[in-house]
Amino acid sequence: MKINRNIFWSTLFVEELVKLGVEHVCISPGSRNTPLTYAFATNPRVKSFVHIDERVSGFFAIGLARTLQKPVVLVCTSGTAVAELYPSIIESYNQRIPLIVCTADRPSEVRFLGANQTINQVNIYKNHIRKFYDLDLPSLNIEKLKTFRNQINEAVAISTCIDKGPVHFNFPFDKPFEPDAYTDSINLSRIMKSISIQPNNSMISKKGKNNQKILNEIVRQVKQAKRVIIVVGPMMRDEEFINNLIDLSERLNIPIFADASSSIRFGKGNRRNVIVNYDAFFRSSANRKKLKPDLILHFGRTITSKSFEDFLTSLSCKKYIINDYGDLFDPSNNATAALKISPSRFCQIVFRELSSLSQLSTSIWLESFINLDSSVNKIKEEVLHASDFPSEAPIVNHLIKSLPQNSKVLLGNSLPIRDFDNFVAKSEKNITVYHNRGASGIDGLISTAFGISESNNEPTFLIIGDLSFYYDLNSLLLTQNLKSPLVVILINNNGGGIFELLPIAKHKSVFDKYFKVGSSISFEPIIKAFGGVYRKVKSWKDFSSAINKA
Repeated sequence: MKINRNIFWSTLFVEELVKLGVEHVCISPGSRNTPLTYAFATNPRVKSFVHIDERVSGFFAIGLARTLQKPVVLVCTSGTAVAELYPSIIESYNQRIPLIVCTADRPSEVRFLGANQTINQVNIYKNHIRKFYDLDLPSLNIEKLKTFRNQINEAVAISTCIDKGPVHFNFPFDKPFEPDAYTDSINLSRIMKSISIQPNNSMISKKGKNNQKILNEIVRQVKQAKRVIIVVGPMMRDEEFINNLIDLSERLNIPIFADASSSIRFGKGNRRNVIVNYDAFFRSSANRKKLKPDLILHFGRTITSKSFEDFLTSLSCKKYIINDYGDLFDPSNNATAALKISPSRFCQIVFRELSSLSQLSTSIWLESFINLDSSVNKIKEEVLHASDFPSEAPIVNHLIKSLPQNSKVLLGNSLPIRDFDNFVAKSEKNITVYHNRGASGIDGLISTAFGISESNNEPTFLIIGDLSFYYDLNSLLLTQNLKSPLVVILINNNGGGIFELLPIAKHKSVFDKYFKVGSSISFEPIIKAFGGVYRKVKSWKDFSSAINKA
């Protein structure tokens, strides 16, 4: 049969990905990536999303991949389009979200000769990528085809399991790109039989074993300690882990300091040991002195609360970081060790090892935090309830009260996530909290929220500030192409004011011009221009009504 070798090469790539479970691709239009675009577009087992803006495409893919817990492919053309994907790749790298990035490129022999739309794309994401493949031009050589298939298998195993995160294929293509522009005649069945390989499932077993020595030491430390605390930073909601963690906490009388981004504050079941107002009571120097632990078990990413992080930094006790890959979330640089193990599995092991012992931490230790938490919560409720409209702090609590069951909530960075962490109390509602805390940038948040909404049938909400909203205006075009509902709570305070918390705020002449920069934008006509629905909230009652109606 007659073929175009670029199309053949790309089709082989797509078919191999499909066999390995890949189901979604985000494509940005271009010429050089025509073979990849055609191969994905004509495969009925892949759902394709087309995004004009590569930055929107990348963050949308993050929302999809995070919610589905499956890899999503990104396809773009050569040149600066490749660089536009970088912010989302940084975020996926830091959050270990599986993306398979496919960039088209010019042939290697014209890379440094001034060819149009050509930049040096070789390992361009090298500081934030799990694996890079700089491919040869498409070939019909049997050994090269075998190598190519092995690389695809290896990349999926790395991205989804071995070293979870983004991987990068750089595809050089030479013209012609179109399927009916034939370049070769082949015996297809003979070639496919010659390059037949078995998927290398053995690679998945290389995920790495936990350090048994560290695990044994932690168990020994927990046995001896009397004042243990559990810290849970931002992480994906995992019901098995939450249940095992609460069982361990109740068994050993250990308080759980739960970041709002961990989702542990929400859901039915016993949340008595879950402490949420620590940012407030650890601002007290008396509490810092009185409530020093002798052992810390830390799950998830770095905690959002600055006062609590400052408190943890001041401690000299043993501190263990526990997560699937042994990543070191320790900006204070005082952790004893990082343990590579499933957090849920860790809780099961410690619970089993200590099941024959009486409760270790004293109930007085736990009760002191529960009482403090309850007292602060009461004060907060009184203050927030008395707050006049408009006021930023009560927004998140009014939202929680209005949310339907099984809602998904993406928190914007800067002030929205801090408001949520500081002011949201525990709730029996089953709410899953999402975040872009990998690099904590303000870019791509609307795009990510659209990706989350597209990948599930649950109500999806985004809480975002005006600068972050402005930064991702291009993503509003998605309202025309997607039927997935998204409700955006836009806190328009003309730039927020988070920089006013910095010492530079004292220097007014510099601060007002170079730091306190608002947008001063009327967003209503922009939102309507993209086909979105806009409503300006006029009271707390109106806010609840608006959420319910939305």
